[in-house]
Amino acid sequence: MRQMCGDCAGAAVRFGGPDFLSECPPATHHLEDLSLMPKTIAAAATALTVLATGLAVAGVVGPARPAKAALSDVPADCSAFTAAYRSDGQRLSYGYSGGETSTKAYTDDVLGWVPSAHQQLGAAGDDTIFRSTEYAVHPTDGWLYLVRRQGELVDGEWRVTAKSATRLKSGFADTRILATASPYLYRVAGTSLYRYTETYVDGEFTLSAPVKLASTGWNTVNTLVYERSGGTGNAAVDVLIGTKTNGQLKEWRVNRATPKTITSKVLRSVGWAPFTSLSTGYCAEHPNGRPLLGIKANGSVSVHFDANKTDSDGTDIKGGPIGSLGWTEKAYGQ
Repeated sequence: MRQMCGDCAGAAVRFGGPDFLSECPPATHHLEDLSLMPKTIAAAATALTVLATGLAVAGVVGPARPAKAALSDVPADCSAFTAAYRSDGQRLSYGYSGGETSTKAYTDDVLGWVPSAHQQLGAAGDDTIFRSTEYAVHPTDGWLYLVRRQGELVDGEWRVTAKSATRLKSGFADTRILATASPYLYRVAGTSLYRYTETYVDGEFTLSAPVKLASTGWNTVNTLVYERSGGTGNAAVDVLIGTKTNGQLKEWRVNRATPKTITSKVLRSVGWAPFTSLSTGYCAEHPNGRPLLGIKANGSVSVHFDANKTDSDGTDIKGGPIGSLGWTEKAYGQ
């Protein structure tokens, strides 16, 4: 959830594990147990070997390859991360940071089902413990769940020691995408885009009834993530970016006060259709820019750098393929 990080634009803290928390400067969030901790969280948790399509995934850290083209265009201070779920419900986390990629999983980090849509809400921790709160849509029962995970470093190994998945709201059948822009949750289902208002009262989330913002065209949107908010008063907007089946990388601006007022701008016109997961991150020494991490259904990964994330102009976006994940599990945009 991008607001957690302020100017960090929500990079790695959204992904619910110790490595991800280390990528963002301290900030606070409205959840009482989810204020961010300092950057000193250990970035090298002891690996857990988990087999996923024949790959030992946890703790795999190495140079991104083939990466010559991409690395020359993406500053070394940029990081972006996302989450995935294996077919048996085991959670995986994938990241790109400083020109290196990593894929990790933790003991007992199993949900038991593969969400049709997923979105991180918040995470907090230190070098021995982390807590994470997430939205996940069940693939068959039509419910949105609130997932809570707690991980601890036990005998030198990170493991999830507590987790829960609680039904939060019905009516989420056919959901493909979730994107959070506190206090709003955006949802893509069928041809439509919806918005919910979230509240946090007496320690619990609640969501309003949905408002249908658009009823046509959203079936052509493959990915959608919240990038930032801007403006004030009645001019305040949430800025979302995503990819479409026609190959476009696109930006949408949703007016917060009158959310059915949506404008858009094509950032790039071709080449983005194959991405089934798109995530944005943070560049410590290039705060005006952003990395874009794209994953295709065949497991191939690309990383790009947009030197000016607020200019609604994609002509300066550079980057390219960095290789294969080695797995084709369902990944989510963050």
